[in-house]
Amino acid sequence: MKLPRRQLLHLAASAVALPAVSRFAWAQAYPTRPVRIVVGFPAGGAQDISARLMGQWLSKRLGQSFVVENRTGAGSNIATEAVVKAAADGYTLLLVSPANAINASLYERLNFNFLRDITPVATIVRQPNVMLVHPSFSAKTLPQFIALAKAQPGKINMASAGIGTSQHVSTELLKMMAGIDVTHVPYRGSPPAMTDLLSGQVQATFATLSAASEYIKAETLRVLAVTSAIRWETLPDVPTIGEFLPGFEASSFTGVGAPHGTSIEIVQKLNAEINAALADPKIKARFADLGGITLPGSSAAFGKLIAEETEKWAKVIRAANIKPD
Repeated sequence: MKLPRRQLLHLAASAVALPAVSRFAWAQAYPTRPVRIVVGFPAGGAQDISARLMGQWLSKRLGQSFVVENRTGAGSNIATEAVVKAAADGYTLLLVSPANAINASLYERLNFNFLRDITPVATIVRQPNVMLVHPSFSAKTLPQFIALAKAQPGKINMASAGIGTSQHVSTELLKMMAGIDVTHVPYRGSPPAMTDLLSGQVQATFATLSAASEYIKAETLRVLAVTSAIRWETLPDVPTIGEFLPGFEASSFTGVGAPHGTSIEIVQKLNAEINAALADPKIKARFADLGGITLPGSSAAFGKLIAEETEKWAKVIRAANIKPD
């Protein structure tokens, strides 16, 4: 029996619409089982805390456990690769940080392309680093620090949490923009770097505001500047590096990513819930206590941020010829 042309077109349109309808229904039901948030750093750090705060919120809102899994090693590459290889079904997520933008250029051979293989879901928080010196150090301001570094090339030791870390590339960016020569001293993590700065074994470092705040308050370390584009609300009297070196900016960020191919419906659902969390006064206050500000936005805006950070640090890594350990 021959069907009328209009009926055939209607049936064809219905057939095309079915996959979209089923995807939407599946996304509406998501999640139906526990979700992993993979973090490439140890428990207790800023990235880990961000993931746990989001995990708790999402668990309450969506009725399934969002479990943080710490998979350390290779500057977060192990965690990233695990998520890249996971099913693109929304049940394995990645806590994204500046390390992902840095590693894209730092490592010549990775088993993934971050910009291609991870879908940005949502930003969470932005936090500046601060430039710290030992109280006995003669420079009291950033211009004095730069002048001293120019007068004594290579004599000032600046610690970092390791080669290719955000503290390291921030140091190299400072060297490039200020035209100075300081000696980079890499450690295996932030705690030993901070210990040697406190004892005066090294003269300066960059550190997250959350890690440095107690030392700044106790005046056991002196803060010269913040790395954010504008002055930070909790340190209104501390200048930005950009006030002396226009264009300098090196803030940290965290966000959530998913394997490439994760449905837009799931990405949008997670983005909406994370943005709802960032608007909650208790969540905002918790991040403020950690020295950060919540950073709501679309998945597209997060993708733009990651691309910009990747390009910026690629230039620094190439210019400084940084090679991983």
